[in-house]
Amino acid sequence: MRGLKLKERCKTTQVHALNTSDTAATSTKVNHHHEPITISSILSSNRMDTTTSVSAAESLLSYGLPTTDLLEPSIDPHLKSIDLVSSLSDLYRRIETCPEFNKSLLYVEQYALLCSLGDPKLLRRCLQSARQHAVDVHCKVVLSAWLRYERREDDTSSLNCVGRIAECPKVALVHGYDPVSIYDHCKHCHTHSESSNVDLLLENELDDFRILGNEWNVCFCIGVEEVNCVRFKIAALSSPLKSMLYGGFMESKTDKIDFSLVGISVEGMRAVEVFSRTSRLDTCSPKIVLELLSFANQFLCEELKVTCDVYLASLVFGLEEALVLIDYGLEERANSLVASCLQVLLRELPGSLSDSRVVNIFCSPDAREKLAFVGHASFLLYYFLSQVAMEQKISSNIIVMCLERLRECGTERWQKALASHQLGCVLLERREYKNAECCFEVAAETGHVYSMAGVARTKNKQGHRFSAYEMINFLISEYKPIGWMYQERSLYNMGRKKILDLDFATALDPTLTFPYEYRAVAMLETDQVQEAISEINKIIGFKLSPECLELRAWFFLGLEDYEAALRDIRALLTLEPNFMMFHGKIRGDHLVELLGRNVQQWTAADCWLQLYDRWSSIDDIGSLAVIHQMLINEPGKSLLWFRQSLLLLRLNCQKAATRSLQLARRNSNSEHERLVYEGWILYDTGHREEALSIAEESIFIQRSFEAFFLKAYILADTTLDSESSAYVIQLLKDALRCPSDGLRKGQALNNLGSIYADCGKLEFAADCYVSALDIKHTRAHQGLARVYHLKNERKVAYDEMTKLIEKAQNSASAYEKRSEYCDRDMASNDLSLATQLDPLRTYPYRYRAAVLMDDQKEAEAVEELNKAIAFRPDLQMLHLRAAFHESIGDFVSAHRDCEAALCLDPNHKDTVDLYKRIQGQAAHLRL
Repeated sequence: MRGLKLKERCKTTQVHALNTSDTAATSTKVNHHHEPITISSILSSNRMDTTTSVSAAESLLSYGLPTTDLLEPSIDPHLKSIDLVSSLSDLYRRIETCPEFNKSLLYVEQYALLCSLGDPKLLRRCLQSARQHAVDVHCKVVLSAWLRYERREDDTSSLNCVGRIAECPKVALVHGYDPVSIYDHCKHCHTHSESSNVDLLLENELDDFRILGNEWNVCFCIGVEEVNCVRFKIAALSSPLKSMLYGGFMESKTDKIDFSLVGISVEGMRAVEVFSRTSRLDTCSPKIVLELLSFANQFLCEELKVTCDVYLASLVFGLEEALVLIDYGLEERANSLVASCLQVLLRELPGSLSDSRVVNIFCSPDAREKLAFVGHASFLLYYFLSQVAMEQKISSNIIVMCLERLRECGTERWQKALASHQLGCVLLERREYKNAECCFEVAAETGHVYSMAGVARTKNKQGHRFSAYEMINFLISEYKPIGWMYQERSLYNMGRKKILDLDFATALDPTLTFPYEYRAVAMLETDQVQEAISEINKIIGFKLSPECLELRAWFFLGLEDYEAALRDIRALLTLEPNFMMFHGKIRGDHLVELLGRNVQQWTAADCWLQLYDRWSSIDDIGSLAVIHQMLINEPGKSLLWFRQSLLLLRLNCQKAATRSLQLARRNSNSEHERLVYEGWILYDTGHREEALSIAEESIFIQRSFEAFFLKAYILADTTLDSESSAYVIQLLKDALRCPSDGLRKGQALNNLGSIYADCGKLEFAADCYVSALDIKHTRAHQGLARVYHLKNERKVAYDEMTKLIEKAQNSASAYEKRSEYCDRDMASNDLSLATQLDPLRTYPYRYRAAVLMDDQKEAEAVEELNKAIAFRPDLQMLHLRAAFHESIGDFVSAHRDCEAALCLDPNHKDTVDLYKRIQGQAAHLRL
């Protein structure tokens, strides 16, 4: 399974999680009374047709269920601070105090520091800030391309402008610093070429540069051809030419100069003559301009070189042009041309990395030196390239080459740590343990403590298990314990001690998936299959990952519950369509085909009924599985891709959701539909105004439910006054008048009820929620409960939320909301359940901390927040803890928490006010 590795000692050609007879003595079986369960035996059971079962068994061979011996977590390839809050605080101070021109790289450091949190919006904000403060063309080109890549814009022209200056490819090629206008609308996004007028313009302007016959006073001979020129005009091109034509050289005393050996053609020299009089290249072909560029470098003609450079840069519109021209740019040191080519290569990622010519440009042994010579080799460039390559295949040769170049470019400690740590991760994946150990050690020596986990892992791989154990044990005793430390030590422990370490790891950081996986497989090995499923359900309930879904599918196959297994595999494939199952031995879609023979086949109508049932019971994984099945039958149906993206967003799978939205856009049958999906992509990536404009354009073409809904959703995502609320209400009513299905209309009614409730129109709100419930929009129970609460009917509100809890498969948010409608003890119970179901929800921690603070238990209140901040430094929790520290007079800690919170969001008004107040109090105490 991806993210879980096979141990080195597993040398057989087949992976026997439950070993066959030759190794059974050393392995624990799932069932002590029957033969080991294998995929072959499962698929050849009497539930299958005999003919198909044999072929399926033969094709799948004898893959077995997983065992604890084969489980191992991967090393996170990102920076992990030993004290993230202090690191964020320090970074915020450096950003605030450094010169404006130097802030860009600090925001890149912030990006690297926050990568381990996996918040796409937070990371995008870091990149936007880095682009905002970029000064030179190189940084602008790389960062604008990176922002485009984060939007996964792989099905549109690479040089398209999304509408903001920050991502405009044309603006990126302009040197200068203008952080204020970076988020303004770009003037280039709808401009068109005016090349049709060039010839006429040139003809008019050249009338002013007619030369009389007696002014041609020097002739350049190239072979038998002669090119007449104006001596002082040619001399004005550069100092060397001036010295040749007016200095003490022989050429200054003759009217004919032999240029046959200079390396320029007759047409090229004529172009030089024209340029010497007009300073224009409009009539020149690209081939001649390349000659002029070489001539300009030979004779140091700076103006001619710049003009050629800019002209050639304007010719780069696609990958092929970029690949042809970049070599000329590097050879002739043409900065603008290289920048333009580089921009296309980067904006075509990840596809361009599959071209060996592109890889050679960036990663050949002398590539960095060539790019550096024209100012286009940097840590930033190779950081971007390595991130893209790592997402494609972490063990590829390309990523190794990118990371080697990255390490060469690193100058600051964090850069060296990141490059060495990531290279160590890649080499570990490639089983080059000795080299990986050296890389991890270099990263650790720069102060990156987490790299010690990599050192320990590589030592263990080389047979030094006790040394690995001692190393992690030292970390636990030396530093404040963190979840990953206990997880890592568990790998080198045995028996009960291993389980204790994993339990400690989960207590400190419940987001770590490996402890759940190990405990689940350990239960499986002792015949506790249902308990194993319950254990893995704990992590799937709040953190969806392909690895955990695959593991649960293994378990269901062990129970011969093909429907449940098929559901999980289908859901898994919506996250990673090319996922390889069973240790990379079989494609997921092939396994879907094989298992599909064991379950009842659904018609299109059946699928819609199943989708309604799962959607209404808030079974997001089940809904994903149904939509996946529908898309197999109708892969070009954009509506289904859009529904899939909505579910993935709800499950916090941002990248997969964006991919589904792009597929929805790509498969659209009409322009107005395509614009809706384009609008959602823009909105999800922070381009609110552009998304609003797109929605209005779609409505203008055709009034549709989705266009009105999109516009209403965007406008509602702000604080609404009475006038704007009325407008949003009207938009939602317009949406409900348009054709759509019950799933979407239920959402619109729910949103409409929310707006009515905000406006105090409680009866209208209740009507909307009841109508939504009538069409099985179960989440409307929460809105109806809020209406009852606003009517001071708390008991009815509580009962309404209870109905939601009873119906919803994922009920953590419902428990959290119900806690608002009951007394303190009942609220505490509900919030405990919410935390148990989803530890990532921050409100329960904040509530419990506030209660403890009210009871004057300050230390316990701070400790409650510490628990969550240790694995999720949330803005609201940092702000609350800073306020607690302030109230007990700990201004140093309060100051630190405020700075860490402002590093996450520098515009958070409450934290800004608190920070200023704390600074004032601290200054007063010093006086």
